Amino acid sequence: MRISVWGNLEDSYLKAVTQMGADCLDFGSGNSFPGVTEQGYPDLDELLKIKKKIHSYGLEINRVTLPDITDAFMKGTDEGEVELENTCNALKVFAEAGAPIARQRFAGDTFNDQLLHFQAPHRGGYMSRADSLGLKRDKPELPSAEDLESWWKRFCRIYEGLVPIADEHDIKLAMHPSDSPLPDTPLGGLGFHRVIDAFPSRQVGYLYCCGTRAEAGGLPLVLDEIHNYARKGRIFMIHLRNIRGSLASAGAYEEVALDDGDMSIFRILLELRKVGFDGCINPDHMAVITTDYETGDQWTPRLRKWLDASHTPDVQVAHQGLAFAVGYIKALLTALDEYSGAPV
Repeated sequence: MRISVWGNLEDSYLKAVTQMGADCLDFGSGNSFPGVTEQGYPDLDELLKIKKKIHSYGLEINRVTLPDITDAFMKGTDEGEVELENTCNALKVFAEAGAPIARQRFAGDTFNDQLLHFQAPHRGGYMSRADSLGLKRDKPELPSAEDLESWWKRFCRIYEGLVPIADEHDIKLAMHPSDSPLPDTPLGGLGFHRVIDAFPSRQVGYLYCCGTRAEAGGLPLVLDEIHNYARKGRIFMIHLRNIRGSLASAGAYEEVALDDGDMSIFRILLELRKVGFDGCINPDHMAVITTDYETGDQWTPRLRKWLDASHTPDVQVAHQGLAFAVGYIKALLTALDEYSGAPV
């Protein structure tokens, strides 16, 4: 198992994550690369230059993100049809550049307007994301069964275009679960499995997010789902974060540092070892440590914006949180190596 972190191409960041001991980068935005804004999909020459720069730090690209599928396509407008062509072209470019995993984002896969979003203080005052179902007032109407079936049909149109390309060019399609995992979300507990039922190609699988799925049912659910999906060879990478509470137990949850939540991260890594997972683990959402916003460095304005907006911070505003997370995972992987007597 290796460690991936969020992609950022600034030299100071690449140097820092190399020093931390990260192995790979994940690019989470559909417009992360040159060309997407201009022509709808990445420019191969520019992508190869970026890959060369990343390699110069001893890092690799683990996962990229295809151009977003917006409401325009998911609701069947004529203007949205070009998005299918663009994302297919993007997958071909990423495959040619040697990216091993691609994720596709879809508008409408979450119902997060049903939640109250806020920042919760934790041990010593560090801050992290929290969501409550019960505290949200004046909730919008949820999609009907007909709406959800229409969404699924549009989803399938995209995958019907992407999967043959993934098969031909040997690039994996990794689907992230609906975050937050409210009942009936299209890629929640039931809809998530529907993806590999409908598309049995070995190139189709999951970016399994332990934190998101724990929000639905805690550690027992996470361990069961890892066993289910990974023994089928369908977990391509892991998002690893810890939480307190869950929608099932408390109607709310709070994200916390990896050692500060309800789940045993070591048990998750042990289960991943048992089922033969050998991909990347990304520590995902960072706890923001006090020194991250008291240093007065260039990221302070971005952090203040995050604190005001009550969103999950990007990694650039959580340097200390990232260093803690990478170090914590590396230590557990070393302990797992000693515990099992086999290299991680």
